[in-house]
Amino acid sequence: MTNRSARPGSPRYVLFDVDGTLIDAVANQRRVWETWAARYGLDSDAVYEVALRTRPMETFAAVAPGHDPQACLTALHALEDEDVRTGDYTAFDGASELLSGLPAGRWALVTSNYEHRVRGRFARTGLPLPDLVVDAAAVDEGKPSPVPYLLAAQRLGAAPQDCLVIEDAPSGVESGLRAGMTVWGINTADPVHGVHRHFASLREAAPHVLAFAAV
Repeated sequence: MTNRSARPGSPRYVLFDVDGTLIDAVANQRRVWETWAARYGLDSDAVYEVALRTRPMETFAAVAPGHDPQACLTALHALEDEDVRTGDYTAFDGASELLSGLPAGRWALVTSNYEHRVRGRFARTGLPLPDLVVDAAAVDEGKPSPVPYLLAAQRLGAAPQDCLVIEDAPSGVESGLRAGMTVWGINTADPVHGVHRHFASLREAAPHVLAFAAV
């Protein structure tokens, strides 16, 4: 699939997903869900399989329909906050150099997580933070809705066609495409359906991202 056409001479903007894109948090996410599942006497593998495809409230409805979903969410959030304080996090190779090389005010984070956790993870890994983080609390509709990426563009003062989305997950890719943006997929062995370009790693994608933003 070819890239969407940016407007000639217009500034370019880069919008990054976080988990799985800039920070390797797969082991942390699985550990959190395993601990949560154990508290409710559920099969951790089955719970995690559902959690990979759905948002938390949808996961609770599927795997723990007899429990108060708000209580389930409170327990999950407590585990996630504890993991941010004590878990081991690793930035993907090339992340720090890439983010440091982008023009100020022309990139943002668009995450299904919450900003305080993102800030904690970035502090743990030493990654630079942008001025703008669009998190789960900022929108009523999360990915795969286009709303998160459209809100990021609006707050940056950018037209969607001038934005590049960097994603690793199908829901995030769909969100960027529905927002009318160019979407590149990274850190997956095979391309996620719909991406305009695919890179096996962030390191491989980095020079192309910097070239896109340099216009």
